[in-house]
Amino acid sequence: MSAMPEIFRQFTRFTGVGLMSAIGHYGLFGLLTHAFGIAAVPASSAGALLGAWINYTLNYRFTFRSNKRHSDSVSKFAVVATVGLVLNTFFMWIGVDLLHLNKWLAQILTTGLCLIWSFGANRYWTFRVQQPK
Repeated sequence: MSAMPEIFRQFTRFTGVGLMSAIGHYGLFGLLTHAFGIAAVPASSAGALLGAWINYTLNYRFTFRSNKRHSDSVSKFAVVATVGLVLNTFFMWIGVDLLHLNKWLAQILTTGLCLIWSFGANRYWTFRVQQPK
């Protein structure tokens, strides 16, 4: 099997897992902003943390079919998720506070930008299993 179909399969699964993560992220974001009146940026950060947990759980087995020990992959995933959280918070701040975009539009744009970072970092670092030489 060539590398490109494998990447496409993984990206498709990663996007599906991302959709599940986004449901958790956006659900918590909406709950916190609408039901509890929490500001958009911290509510988005809390949603991103929930989304990261969903993302790790599903990507470990479903997307990348990793056989790495969780102790190896969780620490790398935590680094990737932390960078993702920083990027999410930064892009939301730009969208909501600087550009005065609608919070949902800003969140959708932010999600797209963070998707690119997250897929690459998780594919090539977090869940990558070294092939025997």
